[in-house]
Amino acid sequence: MSSATLYLDHAATAPLLPEARAALLEGFARWANPSSPHAPGRAARAALEDARDRLKAALGWSGEVVFTSGASEALAIAMTRCSQPLAAVSAVEHDAVLRLAGDAPRWPVGAGTGLVEAGWSVPPGLVAVQQANNETGVIQPMESVAEQVRAAGGWLLADCAQSAGKMALPDADLIALSAHKFGGPIGVGALLVRDWAMLRPTGGQERGYRPGTENLPGALAMAAALETGTGWLAEVLQLRCRLEAGLVAAGAGVVSGDVPRLPTIGAYRMPGRAANAQLIRFDAMGIAVSAGSACSSGSLKPSHVLSAMQQEGANEVIRVSLGRETRAAEVDRFVSAWKEVARP
Repeated sequence: MSSATLYLDHAATAPLLPEARAALLEGFARWANPSSPHAPGRAARAALEDARDRLKAALGWSGEVVFTSGASEALAIAMTRCSQPLAAVSAVEHDAVLRLAGDAPRWPVGAGTGLVEAGWSVPPGLVAVQQANNETGVIQPMESVAEQVRAAGGWLLADCAQSAGKMALPDADLIALSAHKFGGPIGVGALLVRDWAMLRPTGGQERGYRPGTENLPGALAMAAALETGTGWLAEVLQLRCRLEAGLVAAGAGVVSGDVPRLPTIGAYRMPGRAANAQLIRFDAMGIAVSAGSACSSGSLKPSHVLSAMQQEGANEVIRVSLGRETRAAEVDRFVSAWKEVARP
């Protein structure tokens, strides 16, 4: 990536942290198969289990961990192999959840807020709710969500791809996460499971819950990335406040600006300018932002998240996502660019 490029798309993927890079190289040096019974294999297995323990400690998780290729696979395992049938998903879930949800009921969200409706009748079974939305950054009230799900006799699946490594995990029964969202490498993630009895095993590695040779380098790097902590988020929150003050002064609308949001993600409306047109202009100016999820940004369909929220001017909204590398001068550069793009 050019040094002149201003990268404000950390929700799509974050740069690999130096600590994760070093752990990745360490893992590549331990090239034996962790499932092999010989001495090199046993050494690799010990390193894999150490990474598992470190990940649990960094996340404050006391349950089980299944290493996966990312959050999408973790969600697929949870949704297709859970001992309870899928009962509902929120209307603003990631496409990875909606693709598997079929005609399962959608838990509606409030207009303009994106928060799940408190009075909705939750059906019994597995219910999937994102902790923090990948397009707007809106943080769901997971404590009350868990209470409603369990009161109905169900289990809660939390998509924490955006929130893991940035805030405390929710009190959920199954949790999906992806390393590259918090500075780890692409191609590794995990499904956290409260109890093995919640999943149907299929055989193979990972205690029989995920076949395939284990990704030892990825697991080591993911643990190392999580261990760097969250101290950088206070500064990022200040930067987002600086960003939004500048954008609002320039006539922008802040999506869900009055509800709790992840410090790293903001969605902003530029009245009169289509999101795709904005992206073209910003890209030409050397600025990387997005229109919603990277998984669907190439689609001309309107965002299902913004549609569920009944967001006015949904086709004029772009996502700006900050990272630990973002600096105040870069925020100011983006605000200046926004004013130029928005100029009549």
